Amino acid sequence: MDELIPTRATLIQRLKNWHDQASWQDFFDTYWKLIYGVAVKGGLTETEAQDVVQETMISAAKHMPNFKYDPALGSFKTWLLNMTRWRITDQLRKRSPFAAGHDSAEATATGTRTVDRVADPAARDLDALWDKEWEKNLLDAALAKVKRQLDPQKFQIFDLYVNKEWPPEKVAATFGVTVDQVYLAKHRAVELIKEEVQKLERQMT
Repeated sequence: MDELIPTRATLIQRLKNWHDQASWQDFFDTYWKLIYGVAVKGGLTETEAQDVVQETMISAAKHMPNFKYDPALGSFKTWLLNMTRWRITDQLRKRSPFAAGHDSAEATATGTRTVDRVADPAARDLDALWDKEWEKNLLDAALAKVKRQLDPQKFQIFDLYVNKEWPPEKVAATFGVTVDQVYLAKHRAVELIKEEVQKLERQMT
């Protein structure tokens, strides 16, 4: 996960080759949890969310040959969100008794599908959900990098104190260090994580 965002531009270029299975597997492994999580939190069942992942990947594959990665024109983050949004909306529409007989790819004269212009309550906060899940994945990526940078013991101290919420005294006793050293390990890890998040954010624009 942590290697994807910095190399996304080169990965996207490789994805233009349908036969590059390794790159497509990389793309799937990196983004499926993001898409799945947003779909579930957007009101879909697990089965529907799995369908959204599959259909989003198929749609991305179809559109990738013409996709141009240019942050000045629009972010990859927004492009992938739109791909996901359309698939989620399709799943919501399938629940409707009027779903039969309508093509999910139907477009209006303006180029916008009718279903895309209908605000569904379950998908109303999709933008906010996407941003939240994206930031979570970004934080996970930064955390993975910091874990490799820090001394293993110092990272364990940080993990137990911050993530597992152990009392600092218990962490200190476990590792035979002082409470001040626990605080110092936390501070160092937090600063490194902030730095990595900022780096990744710059590369995502």
